[in-house]
Amino acid sequence: MFKYILESAGNINWMAIASLLTFMAVFIISAVMAFRSQPAFIDRMANLPLEEPNPLNAENDRHE
Repeated sequence: MFKYILESAGNINWMAIASLLTFMAVFIISAVMAFRSQPAFIDRMANLPLEEPNPLNAENDRHE
């Protein structure tokens, strides 16, 4: 029955519609999560690559 419905639908590209709906769902969910997150969390994530828990110095740097 589902095959008959798809055949009678004409030239609708169902894969393109499914891809668009998937993209829109992921985009909306990520936008909602970004706007609902705490500003302190956003600041911590923004500075995360810049923080060094173990700073490099000459004693730890062994290039042999």
